[in-house]
Amino acid sequence: MANPKKKVLHIIKSLGRGGAEMLLPETLKLHNKEKFEFHYIYFLPWKNQMVSAIQEAGGKVNCFNATNNIKIILKFGQIIRYCKKHEINLIHCHLPWAGFVGRLVHFLSKIPLVYTEHNKQERYNKITFLINKFSFNFQNLVIAVSDDTKESIEKNIHPKIEVKTILNGVNTNDFQKNEISGIQLRKKLGIADDEILIGTIAVFRFQKRIEEWLEVIKMAHDKNPKVRGIVIGDGLLKPEIHKKWMDLGLQNIVIMAGLQTEVKPYLSAMDIYMMTSSFEGLPIALLEAMSMTCPIVTTDAGGIKEMIVDGENGLMVSVENWKQLAEKIEILNQNSNLKINLSEAARKTVLEKFSMNRMVKDLELVYQKLK
Repeated sequence: MANPKKKVLHIIKSLGRGGAEMLLPETLKLHNKEKFEFHYIYFLPWKNQMVSAIQEAGGKVNCFNATNNIKIILKFGQIIRYCKKHEINLIHCHLPWAGFVGRLVHFLSKIPLVYTEHNKQERYNKITFLINKFSFNFQNLVIAVSDDTKESIEKNIHPKIEVKTILNGVNTNDFQKNEISGIQLRKKLGIADDEILIGTIAVFRFQKRIEEWLEVIKMAHDKNPKVRGIVIGDGLLKPEIHKKWMDLGLQNIVIMAGLQTEVKPYLSAMDIYMMTSSFEGLPIALLEAMSMTCPIVTTDAGGIKEMIVDGENGLMVSVENWKQLAEKIEILNQNSNLKINLSEAARKTVLEKFSMNRMVKDLELVYQKLK
């Protein structure tokens, strides 16, 4: 008789288009379905963009409606009942508030728990940080998405349990540049062949510094009128970002494309991918851009330093010197050979260090180990 499948329950606050959320359907596509069965619980029903992709990949998704963080914690009883009904063998939580309720479930049910930390501890507000620190050891294992994230945990939490780095990955087979779809999208957007389209994909949070991103585009456009921009994303800071867009007079220069479920055509259309973040874990959108041979200009926020080597597979400036990104754009615009070399090296980096196949294998080893 074949061994029964190990049933893994992922718990996450939302299934919107954030970096952690986007990983779930992508890893599910590659997991061994003969050995594992995957369930998913999320809490914010209006952030559900990843639900259909998870279901199409074979995941079982449930929304336990909770309108705030306290109500998420109070869902522990419902989660325990779900685990008993579906004979869940392992819980995998992502991000703090899902982690908090998962730790309570683990404490009461004794179901093994693994938690993935996607961000540095310094980015959390005081309450989130203190609850995280207090409850951190009430789980079996912690996965950090970068060495920078792991160092932040060790520095601020001083954990008594194992913290293991498993670098985020990207499906390098899916994320390959498609010249035809890129050309078609540029034509649809009104981007001329000789214009330089600089893009980014981001949830509109303060650490992404989209207002500063717009300032860099303004500086780059002032130097070279062929420079255009495109921002794919949405979020709480949309009003402030749109005001900045208007104040800088970028209405005919930068396209605000909103949320997009399918980003590959946009990445195929971009000439340069730029990030202005103040801090990061290991950003998925940047990995996707690298996999699709987009030349990269970025700040050295957090785990980005583990992805980009300045001058080898991208151009990078310090977080404080983000305005220098405009100069980096100009360097790329003046040197087509450098552009090609950096883009090819970016793809090679992802293939060698950040493939999703490697990430999934590492996760499955963790799942098999915990009993």
